[in-house]
Amino acid sequence: MSRTIPISLPLKVFEKIVEDIKGTSVKSVEAFIEALVMQKYPELNEPIYTEEEEELIKERLRKLGYL
Repeated sequence: MSRTIPISLPLKVFEKIVEDIKGTSVKSVEAFIEALVMQKYPELNEPIYTEEEEELIKERLRKLGYL
């Protein structure tokens, strides 16, 4: 998991986000902001698998006849 740092928001912005996420699947203001940032900068998303793991998966799929 990535390291995190605290950030400050104007109270009005925080309150608006809290209001907007009520009744949604978004669990926190932090999660909302992180989702927005990741949409803007998709290259920051960590890969699910390492390159080595991807190669092992591809090899297994080839052996099973899927690739």
